This record gives sequence, structure tokens and C-alpha cells, in this order.
Amino acid sequence: MDYVNCNLCPRCCGVDRTAGQRGFCGCPDVALVAKTMLHKWEEPVLAGNGGSGAIFFGGCTLGCRYCQNSAISGGPVGKPTDSAQLRQIMEELMAQGAENIDLVTPTHFLPTILPALTPKPEVPVVYNCGGYERVETLRQLEGKVDIYLPDLKYADVALGRNLSDAGDYFGVAACAIREMVRQVGAPQWEGQRLKKGVIIRHLILPGCVENSLKVLDWIGETFAPGEVLVSLMRQYTPMGGLPAPFDRRITDEEYDAVLSWMYLNDLEGFTQEAEAADRGFIPDF
Repeated sequence: MDYVNCNLCPRCCGVDRTAGQRGFCGCPDVALVAKTMLHKWEEPVLAGNGGSGAIFFGGCTLGCRYCQNSAISGGPVGKPTDSAQLRQIMEELMAQGAENIDLVTPTHFLPTILPALTPKPEVPVVYNCGGYERVETLRQLEGKVDIYLPDLKYADVALGRNLSDAGDYFGVAACAIREMVRQVGAPQWEGQRLKKGVIIRHLILPGCVENSLKVLDWIGETFAPGEVLVSLMRQYTPMGGLPAPFDRRITDEEYDAVLSWMYLNDLEGFTQEAEAADRGFIPDF
């Protein structure tokens, strides 16, 4: 696996990033680290007391129009970092008390990341991604990732196409999440800390309750009770430049409808308070 004829993500651009060519992500063949931090705002079973050791990579394979991290996801942003330097960052975060190593939007830099995960870090490795992943790429991570933290954004084809330029999002993400669960299995715990498993995040979009219900239906129909955890997110924050209904936060009624459906599907996991929809929770990039 390398950056030549790059097919790391489902876009399968086929460009030679080692020769300076750029695909959908717009990124070079060296990992770009945009920010590192002890992230206290991840799910409590991840953040714990010390915080997740978050490593935010520049660029993205989705480019969602409402992305809260658009300052770094929209292009090749960050400090060029090789595998040895990346491992040093991980070691520093662990020395600061990180509960895990949280790789945020990492897929397009996987050839740099994989060597940095050997030997395996002493804390769990979290693969924090948009869910739009190739199964063939994920298989390279088997045994190296403890916790998968994918989004499942859309069951609606039109939403995926219009908001993330990915009309094939749902089919691709469904296959990817099945592979993640195959690799790490059901949640494993150490006290209140998650040590292994899959947490599926779903961000409720304003005016799109039906999409959320279909996402939760698929999770409930695909996995046994307790086999995955669900993080139901109400933190959608209007970032500007989008038409109605995406120019507003979700309402209490929208959130309550989706939350009720989550419980009807016997799904376990996490919820958010209305205060989460605040720009103050977006890391300062």
C-alpha cells in the first residue's frame, strides 16, 4: 500500500501522489498533521479523565459542505510529518496522559500511519473517520486498531451526493462498518473505559429526520443488540453558505423523534445535550 496509483479511499483517483499529482483529497504523499491535543470532548468512554490523544490530519476524502473542521479538512493543511515523527507525537500524547491515540480523518495518509503503529501503542488506537472507507484499505489495519469510530451520515442517496459529493456513501459505509465490526468485535470494557469495539456516530441534520430513522433502522437490523454502540449527535452547527434547512440547528422535536427511534431499535450508546451545538466545542485550528 502506497501513494502510487492512489486507491486508498473509495474515490480511487489512481493518481501518483509521489510525483506531485493530487486526487480528490488534494494532499501530497507526506502526512499533514494539522493539530494534536488531549481532546476532552470525545465520548466519555473514550475521553476518560486524561482526554483522547487526538491527531487531526489535514485534508479529507469527503469534503462535507457543513464540516465543522473545514479549516483543516478542505485541503492540504498541516505540518509535513513522516512515520518516525508521527510515532514521536503519539509517545508525547501518551506521556501527557492520553487515554488513547485518536487518529482523526486518517485514511488518505495510511501509508505513513501504518509504520507509526508498530510496535503497537500501549493505549487503544482509535480510527476516527467519516465512514466512507474501502474494505480493502481497512483490512490493512487489522490488529492495529482497537476502536473504530466511523460516522454513518446518510442512508439517503441524494443527501450523500449533494452534501458530500458521494452518492454511493451509504453502500460503501455499510460495507466498511461491517468490516470494522468483523475486525474488533463487540465492545470490550475496562471499568468505564472502552478498550475495543465500534462506536457508530450519526449527526442529525436539520430537516432530515427520515434520513436518521433509516440509518438507525439499518444499524438495528444489521447488528445484534449490544454488538455496536451508537453516538447520536445533535451538534450540527450552521457554518454559513448553505440553504434552508441547513442554515439552522436541529430542533428539540427533531432530536426527540430520532432519539425515540434509537431506543425502539434497542440501540445502546450515547446522546448529546442541546448545548453541544456551539462553535465553542470546535477545536481551535
